[in-house]
Amino acid sequence: MQTATPRFSQGADAQGQFGTFGGRFVAESLMPLILELEQAFNTAMAEPGFLAELDRFQAEFVGRPSPLYFAERLTALYGGAKIYFKREELNHTGAHKINNCIGQILLARRMGKTRIIAETGAGMHGVATATVAARFGLQCVVYMGATDIERQRDNVARMRLLGAEIVPVTSGTGTLKDAMNEALRDWVTNIDDTFYLIGTVAGPHPYPTMVREFQAVIGRETRQQMLDREGRLPDSLVACIGGGSNAMGLFHAFLDDATVRMIGVEAAGEGLKSGKHAASLKGGFAGVLHGNRTYLLQDDDGQITDAHSISAGLDYPGIGPEHAWLHEQGRVEYTAIDDKQALEAFHTCCRQEGIIPALETAHALAEVSRLAPQLPADHLMVVCLSGRGDKDMPTVLRLMEEQA
Repeated sequence: MQTATPRFSQGADAQGQFGTFGGRFVAESLMPLILELEQAFNTAMAEPGFLAELDRFQAEFVGRPSPLYFAERLTALYGGAKIYFKREELNHTGAHKINNCIGQILLARRMGKTRIIAETGAGMHGVATATVAARFGLQCVVYMGATDIERQRDNVARMRLLGAEIVPVTSGTGTLKDAMNEALRDWVTNIDDTFYLIGTVAGPHPYPTMVREFQAVIGRETRQQMLDREGRLPDSLVACIGGGSNAMGLFHAFLDDATVRMIGVEAAGEGLKSGKHAASLKGGFAGVLHGNRTYLLQDDDGQITDAHSISAGLDYPGIGPEHAWLHEQGRVEYTAIDDKQALEAFHTCCRQEGIIPALETAHALAEVSRLAPQLPADHLMVVCLSGRGDKDMPTVLRLMEEQA
């Protein structure tokens, strides 16, 4: 099998830029914290002891490796590609988020931080953060938009049971963007004891690189599992994208394999033409938000516009800067799925495979339903099941009642 000259996996440069994207656009007061974090991360990743500790917690606490599962009934239904699920929803706490959280909490302990803050939208990152903070006996504060608190009550209860303080954010639309704004303000105010545990491949450098490195275990496992199972690499990879951590985690191990097609799936909400969506690449343009330059939903004056998705975890007006770079390089394809298509795919997965996926994951599954029938039976497709759907049942049941 021919492999492209390594290029796409090279990552950010010394300034944290992926081409023209990424970087560190932060207040002067934040820069010492960012530089301290970068140094601590680089040092830790070069130490075998840290990596061994990370591997141990991934195995014994998170439950890795996650299974690679042949979706036999879904494959038969679509009549095309052979579909595999990378089962991240089987991780402790029910999503891929714990991979990153366990890495960052180990880093926070090395840095002597005693207070953990985080932002969350769908609540899965908040739950994972509260989980690791409880495990290591650290204070935990989670910023969550008031809108998301209402639609993710179960996850709010889980965070509180784990000892986290939930701070409702009522500014803006009361969703993930606004929660991240408040978390950044907290970090500047509490510089001595606080570690900001960002949940996606966004934010100022080194966060996009750091989160991707902690999530890259998804792709490394998938690569080996496919070689063991099929004797070759997959032909295509599919993952949903809000900020994009589960997708970068899956894609990174394959970026330099020219034969592997990769598809990232944004949330088209009520439709790209409606203005009510969260598809930054399909409906936005480059700008700066939360410390990095990337594609954003914004008006002609550069003001950030509201995002919309049936899925709280995709309801963000930006995308990770590495995704923006991969989009412009043409290495990864990016599509968009609307709320209706995602909900249909959600029900199909439930009934065909006995797996209740997160609404985020349902966007990727809807793209699979479009692609798989067009492909030959020997085409190997892997979709990242980034989370389970327990948290989304109130939303799904409400929509079912409205449609009845």
